[in-house]
Amino acid sequence: MLRLRGSVGAQQKWSRAALRPYREYSSVSQQYKVGDKLHGYSVQEVRNVPELQLLATRLSHEATGAQHLHVTRDDSNNVFAVGFSTPVTDSTGVPHILEHTTLCGSQKYPVRDPFFKMLNRSLATFMNAFTASDYTIYPFATTNEVDYKNLRDVYMDSAFHPQLRRLDFLQEGWRLEHEDPLDPKSPIVFKGVVYNEMKGQMSDPGYLFYQRAHQHMFPGTTYQNVSGGDPRNITDLTHEQLVKFHHSHYHPSNAKFFTYGNFPLEEQLQSLDAKLAAFKRIDVEEVNKRVTPWDAPRRVKMACPPDPMSNPDRQTKLSISYLANDAQDHFTSFAMRLLSYFLLDGHSSPMYKALIETNLGSDFSPNTGYDPSTGSTCLSIGLQGVRSADVPRVEETIKQVLQDVKRDGIEPKRIEAAIHQMELSQKHKTADFGLSIMHTISSSWFNGSNPIDSLEINKMIERLKSELAKGGLFESSIEKYLLSNPHQLTFIMEPEESFSANLIADEQARLKHKLSQLNAADEKRIYDDGLELLKNQDQTEELSCLPTLTMQDIAPTTKHVSLDHTGIGETPVQWRTTSTNGITYFRAISAWDHVPEELKLYVPLFCDAITSLGTKKRTMQEIDDDVRLYTGGLRVAPFLSTNHSDIDQIEEGISLSGNCLDRNIPKMYSLLSEIIHETDFDNVSKLKTLIMGNASGLVNSVAESGHVFARTIAESSLTPSRAASEVYGGMTQVDFMSKLAETEDLSDVIAKLKAIAAIALKKSSIRAAVTCGEESVQANEETLTQFLSGLSTQSPSQPSPNVFTPHYTKMFYPLPFSVNYTAQVVRGVPYTHSDGAKLALLSSLVTTHFLHREIREKGGAYGGGSRYGGLNGTFSFYSYRDPRNVETLDTFQRALDWVMSRSFSERELTEAKLSLFQGIDAPLSVAEEGLINFSDGINEDMRQRRREQLLMVNEQDVKEAADKYLVSAFKDGKTSMAVLGVDTPKISSASGWDIKRFGALNNGAGGEPIAANAM
Repeated sequence: MLRLRGSVGAQQKWSRAALRPYREYSSVSQQYKVGDKLHGYSVQEVRNVPELQLLATRLSHEATGAQHLHVTRDDSNNVFAVGFSTPVTDSTGVPHILEHTTLCGSQKYPVRDPFFKMLNRSLATFMNAFTASDYTIYPFATTNEVDYKNLRDVYMDSAFHPQLRRLDFLQEGWRLEHEDPLDPKSPIVFKGVVYNEMKGQMSDPGYLFYQRAHQHMFPGTTYQNVSGGDPRNITDLTHEQLVKFHHSHYHPSNAKFFTYGNFPLEEQLQSLDAKLAAFKRIDVEEVNKRVTPWDAPRRVKMACPPDPMSNPDRQTKLSISYLANDAQDHFTSFAMRLLSYFLLDGHSSPMYKALIETNLGSDFSPNTGYDPSTGSTCLSIGLQGVRSADVPRVEETIKQVLQDVKRDGIEPKRIEAAIHQMELSQKHKTADFGLSIMHTISSSWFNGSNPIDSLEINKMIERLKSELAKGGLFESSIEKYLLSNPHQLTFIMEPEESFSANLIADEQARLKHKLSQLNAADEKRIYDDGLELLKNQDQTEELSCLPTLTMQDIAPTTKHVSLDHTGIGETPVQWRTTSTNGITYFRAISAWDHVPEELKLYVPLFCDAITSLGTKKRTMQEIDDDVRLYTGGLRVAPFLSTNHSDIDQIEEGISLSGNCLDRNIPKMYSLLSEIIHETDFDNVSKLKTLIMGNASGLVNSVAESGHVFARTIAESSLTPSRAASEVYGGMTQVDFMSKLAETEDLSDVIAKLKAIAAIALKKSSIRAAVTCGEESVQANEETLTQFLSGLSTQSPSQPSPNVFTPHYTKMFYPLPFSVNYTAQVVRGVPYTHSDGAKLALLSSLVTTHFLHREIREKGGAYGGGSRYGGLNGTFSFYSYRDPRNVETLDTFQRALDWVMSRSFSERELTEAKLSLFQGIDAPLSVAEEGLINFSDGINEDMRQRRREQLLMVNEQDVKEAADKYLVSAFKDGKTSMAVLGVDTPKISSASGWDIKRFGALNNGAGGEPIAANAM
C-alpha cells in the first residue's frame, strides 16, 4: 500500500480526522540524559518516539567519533549493525568485493569464511551484509543474548581486523584462472564470485535500466559509478587497492553503529569501547554526493538486451527523472514520498490511469517513484513495455498529468487514505521491526541527517497539517521540483539484437588484452594461484576459535500458540485471540475438489482480476480508494497445500486475506464481499491492462529468481503440488501470460474467468481464520456471519481421482543471461514421515560442508546448495548466478559420493540442527501465528514430533536417508533437472534434454515452444 519509496501530494479542504497523528503510547522509560558519559561514549540526544513505542538514544564515541544509535524497545528480536560510508570514485566494485572479503577471516577468527561458518553455530533470525550506493552495512538479529554477543564479536573483528588475504580477493572478487585449474593447457578465463554476481545483475534488464539511469542522473558524484561493480571495470581492481580502501574507510571515525531491542545498552557500549580502544580519530576523506544542478534537461538513449519472453514490438523502457530535495531535509522527503504515492500508486493515481490503463506501457519503469537513497534525492516517472513510436506520447502524457494535478490538486479522500495506511503500518506488529527501522534510517543517516528525525512520523503529520492549511503544498512542489525543474533526465532503453553478443565480445577483448600483457612468470603465477586456491578451498580447518551455541540452546518444546476452533453455521473458524494493537487479521480458504485442467492456467489471473477489474456498479478506482481508506489491503491468491501425511494428495483453491483497524471491521468484510461477488469480468480494457502488467512482472522476476524457477520446473514432474506450482507461477505461467499479453480477442479468457468464478468460493468448502484482540471478537463474529451468508450454497463438485504419476525430465530454457540457474530434484517424504527430519539435516550438511565450497568458492557462482521442502516433500540441489551448467550438475552427483564416504562429527550435526532451528524458531508476526495449522493442518503435536525427530537425528540416520532417497534415485535415473541460462552446445536434444525456447529464441533449432500445461 503506502510504499515509502514513492508518494504524492495534494491540497483543497482536509478533514482533521484524515490527518490525526497515531495514537500515543506510554513513553519508554528514559534512562539517560544528554551529556552522560557511558564507557567511553557521550550521550548526544535522547528522544522518546511514542508512536513507535521506542526510546532512541544517540551517542558518540569520544576517542574516535564513531556514531551510535540505540533504540530501546520491548522486543526480544535484538539487532546489531555496523556500517561505513563507502562512496566510490570508479566502478571497480571495491566496496562490494570488500564486503565479501571482509567476511573471509579475521585476526581473532583466522578461518576461511567465518560468516558462513557462524550461520551454523547460531540461532540468528537474520545475518547478512549489504553494499548500497554510498555505504556498506553488516547487520544481524537474534533473540538469544549469548548468540548476540558471539555474533557481535565476530562481526566487529571481521569489520575492523580482517585478514584480506590475496587468495580471498581472487576467490571473491576476480581472477585470471585456467578453465580447469589442474590443466595448464586449458584456456585462461575470468572467474570470481562478485564478478559472476554482477554479470548476473547486468543481465537483468530492470536492474540495468535502474543502474544506468541512476548513473546519468548524478554526473560528477559518487553515484555516476556502480558501487557494486560493473564487470567491465571489476577486472581493473587490484588487491592492493582493496586493502587501501579498507584502511581508509573501515575505521571507527567513519562508522555508524545501530543497536535495537531489549538487551541492556551499557553492556554493549562497554564491549564496543574495548574493541575501539586501539583506534585514534582520523579525518575521513570526502567524496562528492551532491550533484551540480543542470541548466537544461538532458536526454540519454542506451541499448539493452531483447527479451524473448515479451512482445518484441513493446520492449522500450523510458523514464523522466527529476532532481529533488537534499536528503537531510526530512519533511520535504516526507512530502515528496506522499507526492510520489499520489501520482503513482494504485488504480486511482493519475499516472496509472494515464499511462497504464491506456496501455501505453505494460508497467511502470524499474526506477519509478521517489528515491531518497542519494545525497540529492530524485523522483522518477516512467514506463516499460512501450512501443518505440510511442515514446513522445509517453513523455507528453507525463507532463500533461503533472500540469493537471497541479491545477486540480489531490482529492482529500486520498490524503486520508495515505495517512490511514501509515497509521496501520505502525500498529502492525512485525517480527523484524528492528531491521525495518535500520533500513528506514540508513540512507539519510549516511548522508548527514539525524536518524531519529526519520522516526518521528507524528511530527511530520503535524507539520503536514500546518502546510496544508496554508494551501499549495503539493502544487508548489510539482511546480518547483517537476514542471519547472531544469535538472530532469529523459532516459530511454531500447533492445538491440547484438547486445548480448557485444557483451561477450567485450569480455573476450578485455581478456585478450589481459593475456597479451602476461609473460611466462605471470602465466606460471596464474597456474600456481589456481592450485593454491584449490588447496586452500579443500583444506580442513580447525574451527574451535569460533564461538558457538549448543544443543542446550535449542528449546526442547514447540512454542505454544493458543488457538480456538469454532464454527459459524457449517463454516469452521480458527480464532487466535491475542494483543494485536487494535488490528484484525482475516484469512479464508475456499478449497475445490475439481478444477478442469484447461482452467488452471487462468487461476492466478482470476485471483488478480478480483482485486483489479472493479464491478458493474463501481470502478476499481472507487473501490481501491475505499480499500486504502479502511483496510491494510485485500488479497486474493491461488491456494495450494500438500497433505501432511501423503505428498500425492493436495488441496487446491482460493485464499482471501485482509486486515484492518478494529473500527473498520464491517467495512473490510463488506469490501471483500463486494469484490468477490460483483467483479466485472467483462471489463475488457482493465483486463487487458492487468494481463500486460502481470506478464511484465513475471518476465522481470526470472532474472532475479532464476534458481526458484529452475527448482519449480524440476520439481513439477515429481509431485502434484509442485506440478500445480509450476502452472500457477513457474515458467509455464510466464510463457502463458506472455502469449496472453499479445492476444487481442479476450472473449475466451473472459469465459474461462467466469467459469472459475462459478466453482470458486462455495460456502460448503470454505474455512476462515481470524486473529484479533478479545475486545473485537464479537464484531468479527457478527460481520463474518454476514459475509459467509452471502456465499453460494451450491453443492461442491465431485472430487476427481488423483492420477498424478511421477516422471523424470531434463529441461533447458535458453535465455539471454550471462549466467545460469540450475536445479536437480528427487522425491522425498511427507511432513509426518520420520525420514523428513533426516533429509532436512542432510540438506544442511551437504550445503555447508560441500556445495558451498564446490559451487561458490571453486565454481564462482553467487550461490548454491541443497534444500529439503518439508511441506512439499522434495529434495533439491540448485545454483544461482552460476557461470557453469552441466559441470554444476556433475557437482550434485559428486555430493552423494561425498556424503556416503564422509564422517560427520557431533559438532557438525549440532551445527546443522542449529541452522535448521533458526528458521523453525524464528519470531513470527502476530498475523502469522497459527497459520500453518490453518493452511496445512499441521498442529502443535505434529510440530513437536518433528522437533523431537530433528533433535534425535544422528550420523547413521543421515547416511541411510542419503542412500535410500538420493543415491538410489540418481542411480536409477529418477531425478529431474532444469537449467535456465546461456545457450550452449553442451546441452542438446541429442543428450536427452528437452529444450524450451521463448519467442525470439524459438528459431526451430532443436527446441519446442513451452507447453501450455505442465500437469
